[in-house]
Amino acid sequence: MMCGVDLHLAGKTAVVTGAGKGIGLAITRALAEEGATVVAGSRSVTPALAELSSVFPLAVDLASADGPGRLLELAASHGGADILINNVGATHSRPNGFLSITDDDWLETITINFLSAVRATRAALPQLLEHRGTIVTVCSVNATLPDPLVMDYSAAKGALLNFSKSLSKEFGPQGIRVNTVSPGPVETDLWLGEHGMAHSVAAATGGNPEDVAKGAAGQSVTNRFTHPEEVAALVVMLASDRAGNVTGADHIIDGGLTISL
Repeated sequence: MMCGVDLHLAGKTAVVTGAGKGIGLAITRALAEEGATVVAGSRSVTPALAELSSVFPLAVDLASADGPGRLLELAASHGGADILINNVGATHSRPNGFLSITDDDWLETITINFLSAVRATRAALPQLLEHRGTIVTVCSVNATLPDPLVMDYSAAKGALLNFSKSLSKEFGPQGIRVNTVSPGPVETDLWLGEHGMAHSVAAATGGNPEDVAKGAAGQSVTNRFTHPEEVAALVVMLASDRAGNVTGADHIIDGGLTISL
C-alpha cells in the first residue's frame, strides 16, 4: 500500500494496456498491490506479468481493430472495469528527418499511440459509466515538446492529450474522471533496451548508447531518468478516489525537463 495510505482500490477492477513490461508492468504491479483485480493486456504474456497475483493477463495485439475490445470483454467477466489505464505505446527515432517517415510509419505510430487508446476507451465506457469509473492515460512530454527525432510520436501524443481533455469535458458530468500522465525519459527498454532510443540514436550518429542516455538524463534538473515505479505511483493515485476532483489535467513527471509554465 503506497506510503501507508489506503487508496480504496480493493475490490476494483482495472484494465491496463501495454502491461507486459516497463511502465505498464509497474502500473499493473502497483494496482495489484493496492488490492485491485487487474486485467492486463500485452502483445505477449511475459514471465514477470504471469507471476503477479490478482492479475488476469491476455495476449492481445492492441494495435488491431478488435484488440482493445477483446481486453474489455475479459474485464466484463471480472465484474466490469472501474479503471482504464491507457498505457500501450511505442516509438522509433527518425534521425533522417521528416522526409524519411513514410505513410506506413505514420499509420503505425498513430495506431499504437493514439487509436489504441481511442478504441480501448470506446470499449470501456459502458462499463466505466456503470461504475462511475476513471481513465488515466500515459501520454508524454513530447505531446507539448515536439521533437523532430520523434516527429510522428510527438504528433500522436499531442492528439492523445487533446483527446483526453475533450473526453474529460464530455463525460465529467456523468461521473467519469479523465487524466493524463506525461513522463519524460523513463528507465525502460523504450529508451535503454537493445532496440531502444539510446541505441538507435547512437547508431545513427556514430556515438555510443551510454553517452546518448547520459545526455538525455542530463536535460532534466534531477540528472536522471524517471523510474517506472514513480510513474506507476502517480498513475495509481490518479486512479483512486483520493484524487476524486482531479480531471482534465495533465501531470508531468520528467525531473524538471519541461521548463515552460
